[in-house]
Amino acid sequence: MQINEARFLVSNTDVEKCPAPSMPEYAFIGRSNVGKSSLINMLTGNKNLAKTSGTPGKTQLINHFLINNTWYMADLPGYGFAKVSKSQKKDFEKIISDYILKRKNLMTVFVLIDIRHKPLANDLQFMAWLGENQIPLAIVFTKADKLNRQELRKNSEHYKAMLLESWQELPPLFLTSAEKRLGREEVLSYIEGTNEVFVKPL
Repeated sequence: MQINEARFLVSNTDVEKCPAPSMPEYAFIGRSNVGKSSLINMLTGNKNLAKTSGTPGKTQLINHFLINNTWYMADLPGYGFAKVSKSQKKDFEKIISDYILKRKNLMTVFVLIDIRHKPLANDLQFMAWLGENQIPLAIVFTKADKLNRQELRKNSEHYKAMLLESWQELPPLFLTSAEKRLGREEVLSYIEGTNEVFVKPL
């Protein structure tokens, strides 16, 4: 897929105020500091599209982008390391759950995982919740450039093995590096193929 245009549309905390669900949509989410903004910028070829920050938890709204005037990309608040109060955490959880459960044109939730780390409880719990609610998901391993080939294989196989303890089959898996542009074509090809089966909600 060739990205010819990628532009910011709107930020909000209310799924009802999201853009009309007339096009296929893909959400990106992960623990704070997983490299989500960098990945979005790499995929779209626009280094200034999503705001990157050294401060975990920078994204606190649902940010919508329109890609090629044919599909939406949604940047969701992160979870994990963000230094927020318990009430803010609950607010973020409600924003995320309401969006995921109510967004009619949502085709896939891309869950970003830092490949350098062992499987973490909140990542596994979140993916289990998606599965229980029959939400299509794909796993995107980030920061692959930080490990050598042997370490990448070891960590990814360990993750797969742990998932298969409770999953009958694995969701799509992508190995990426925003810095090296690794995995860009694979993720965009997946989106392109999924766009073809989109049926506009009534």
